[in-house]
Amino acid sequence: MPPVDHLSDLPLDKRGEFLLDMSLLGEAVMRVCTPHRINKESCMSTIVHGERVGQQGRLFVGCCAVVYGPTRGTILLTRRQDNGRWCLPGGQMEPGESATEACAREVWEETGLRVRVGKLIGLYSSPDYLIVYADGNRYQIVRLCFEAEPVSGSLGLSDETMEARYVTPAEIAALDLIETHRSCIADALAAQVTTFVR
Repeated sequence: MPPVDHLSDLPLDKRGEFLLDMSLLGEAVMRVCTPHRINKESCMSTIVHGERVGQQGRLFVGCCAVVYGPTRGTILLTRRQDNGRWCLPGGQMEPGESATEACAREVWEETGLRVRVGKLIGLYSSPDYLIVYADGNRYQIVRLCFEAEPVSGSLGLSDETMEARYVTPAEIAALDLIETHRSCIADALAAQVTTFVR
């Protein structure tokens, strides 16, 4: 297959072949979609893992929130509409807003909860992960993970979420959770005073 600059340069029926070719080069490719979504359409995105693979993309600053249940024994997770996988509520920071404003906005948009953003749990910027979208965009994610406390609103769904619920750490282990969010949750549960930088 000839080299391509963007996944969108390929016809839909060749995109899977492109991802397979990437894996043959020694990069682990993890599809961010469920099997029932793999048909004529391409997946919403894939996570590519490989040494310094992030240099093939642009930087994307995002925020996510660990929202605890009333007793701190559960954590709020959402199930994504685009790929059926579980994740922490969050998303991209927009120009003109702070990281905490972005975090609060994303939680509200995805869950209907207004939150007070608190402690920064961790900063995650591994150059060894790259998100590749079906439209050809590729990003190395710089993620800020915060604790957040609900202050108003009612838990609900959005056009981005198909399910939202509080789950225990034991339940989280069995869910199809986006890989990069597992470390955020583990770091939150470690209850370290200082911020994790990974």
